[in-house]
Amino acid sequence: MILTEFDYVRPAGLDEALTLLSGTRGARVLAGGQSLLPDLRAGADRAALLVDIRQLAELRGVTRTPDGTRLRIGALTTLAELAADPLVLGQAPELAAAARANGDPQVRNLGTVGGNLVATGRATDLPVAAMAADAVAELAGPGGRSTVPAEELAAGPVPAGTVLTALLVPAAGPAAAFEKTADRATRYPVCATAVRVTPGGPRIAVTGATSRALRLRGVEDRLRGGPYGTEAVLAAFRAEPRELFVPGRGTSAEYLGHLVGVLTARALQRAEQALAR
Repeated sequence: MILTEFDYVRPAGLDEALTLLSGTRGARVLAGGQSLLPDLRAGADRAALLVDIRQLAELRGVTRTPDGTRLRIGALTTLAELAADPLVLGQAPELAAAARANGDPQVRNLGTVGGNLVATGRATDLPVAAMAADAVAELAGPGGRSTVPAEELAAGPVPAGTVLTALLVPAAGPAAAFEKTADRATRYPVCATAVRVTPGGPRIAVTGATSRALRLRGVEDRLRGGPYGTEAVLAAFRAEPRELFVPGRGTSAEYLGHLVGVLTARALQRAEQALAR
């Protein structure tokens, strides 16, 4: 399809971008464009104004927070940059692995952390890694700055006029992992799972097999204290209601429930091995 008409502006700073977004009905943020532009071409989305924030250096890069307990990942950091960043590889490996699993090199070089987290209508990889890591999204809007848990961010769209500026991720070391079975045509997950092993028990989030990215607290409770062997993990998943898993693309709920259990067992075992090194 041919794109519908829209206006385009490249603001010089975040404050200008927020003014444009809040003052124009139908204004949309353009960052990596890997979700928005295909949707506009297909007629699945519309925009009156594209606010191009790609030049805002303040929204790029990975740093430690002043207290050293968290990583601050700028929303315009590309997936390729996230996958290769030494801080992320060492302190939040589930995010690095999820970034590597996205699409192909072109997608990873253009796609951004913020865009992947807020993409609607499709399963993407970063939300489950952020949820397993207990990450918090930083938002800027007309009312100022705010934060929202990654789990809440995955449950609904970002409010109009608001820009996701960063992801704040607890720096927990290597005890985390990500596993994925991808659709061969699209590279979107048929099923993906992210885990982080903590002193209080495992944190587990899944996508693709479910209606949206979800934290599986029932499975976490059944596995608290271990063991994380494949049979124990599969038993924990079999206790979940079958309607949790949404069939599609030639897969059944039973198949998806088993697949996500296998992937989660694999991820938990990798996280434990990394912790033991």
